[in-house]
Amino acid sequence: MRERRWARERCRAREFESFVAGAAGRLLHAAALLTGEPDGQPAPAAEELLICALSRTYAAWDRLRGEDPYDRARRELTAGFLHTTRRHRRPRGGLLDRLPPRERLVLVLLLHEDVAEEQTAAQLGLPAERVHALFRHAVSEMRSSRPEPAPAPAPP
Repeated sequence: MRERRWARERCRAREFESFVAGAAGRLLHAAALLTGEPDGQPAPAAEELLICALSRTYAAWDRLRGEDPYDRARRELTAGFLHTTRRHRRPRGGLLDRLPPRERLVLVLLLHEDVAEEQTAAQLGLPAERVHALFRHAVSEMRSSRPEPAPAPAPP
């Protein structure tokens, strides 16, 4: 009896490790965008957010039953981010750090993760119109705060 249980646990762990090997990079990038941490630098808040999401996904691994594990991990990442939004309000120098956390989340889900507006609205518990308004405001904010191109050097 113990051997079967141990074999199931090993199989479960291998499946999860395989999933993490394929999905962790993209999820970490999404987490870094959410937390507002700059690219190419250590992102401790994003890593913490990802670890929490993956641990909750692993805890529910046996109950997924045909559900896409990436969707589950993304939902856990979103829930963890929403739970800790106060931590992610101060600017950190990242691409999206000038946006409020909820707008950042909507932008990442819609553009980076390619989640439909209706799904995003359901996941956040907001009307689809509100998600659309948050998205429009975030996009206009990002467009209006684009850095000016450097002037061309004067010919000698």
